[in-house]
Amino acid sequence: MSISETVAMMPSPVVKYGDDRDRPLPELQILQSATATAEAVVAALVQSGGCVVKNLIHADGLAEIEKDTRPYLNAADTWEGSFFPKETRRVTALAEKSTAFMETIVGNKLYQDLCKIMLRSTVSNWLGDEQKISTSYPQVNSTFILSVGPGARAQGLHRDSTMHHMNPTRKTAEEYQIGQDPEIGIFVCAKRTTKANGATRFIPGSHLWDPDTPPTESLTRYVELQPGDAFFMLPSCLHGGSTNTTKDEERLLYGAFMTKSYLRQEENQYLTNNHEKLKKLQSTEMLKLLGYDLSRPFLGWIQSGNPLTALFEPAEKGKTDYY
Repeated sequence: MSISETVAMMPSPVVKYGDDRDRPLPELQILQSATATAEAVVAALVQSGGCVVKNLIHADGLAEIEKDTRPYLNAADTWEGSFFPKETRRVTALAEKSTAFMETIVGNKLYQDLCKIMLRSTVSNWLGDEQKISTSYPQVNSTFILSVGPGARAQGLHRDSTMHHMNPTRKTAEEYQIGQDPEIGIFVCAKRTTKANGATRFIPGSHLWDPDTPPTESLTRYVELQPGDAFFMLPSCLHGGSTNTTKDEERLLYGAFMTKSYLRQEENQYLTNNHEKLKKLQSTEMLKLLGYDLSRPFLGWIQSGNPLTALFEPAEKGKTDYY
């Protein structure tokens, strides 16, 4: 069954149009990793803007990431600024720090299949008397670990899509167009996440709102997760971390965003990661995900060739073409 057919069969939560805040809230769908397909996740995201997949990441993978990254978390300063609460510690540039993070979370097959559906772009162009077809594949937008300690205040509800100067347009789920969102996020629970310790809250269906409609806290839903569960989210959905009201619980979250490869990355992968470490730790396919590849037809070249030449020996002349 196609994505459009799946969406059409689902009851519409939206009345066209009225006050966005009066729309019936769609349910947060919960899928099982053993049976979840990328198409099912896409259909759920179109309806509500978010979707949970249970048991996506195995305990062994979480343990390996913890081993790789806990020293960086322990050394990290708490957040200074207003976007995150001051009890937040962050680790970024995960490509150089944890192969397990990149392979287990960023490279997760369900996540990558989902991103290819929603972020891949294909265009055609005539070159003389020959019509060329060019496909641009998604790239990593950001990688991060968030450790939020007791006493942390709630984060303000916001959209991540504004980073790329893209706002949602008012519509129904049936009017949603695949490709209109610039990013897709994955948030993996590393420790039990509850409303009490600051679970992500979001407004289901807010990816279909007018961008000038203000968020209303009474409409938020809390995404409570067990270790290994994943929350997929559209960046146009209003969301934010919540207050950690516990005395001794760390909210630990592993996350990443993928974006279209012709857009600028939120986290500059070329400068934030050590080149020598990347060459030792990552496969060629993972390097391409990080952005060391051409966005076809020929965006992002270096010395008239593939950007992988920035890490390895220059490619042989004549091996790279525009399409």
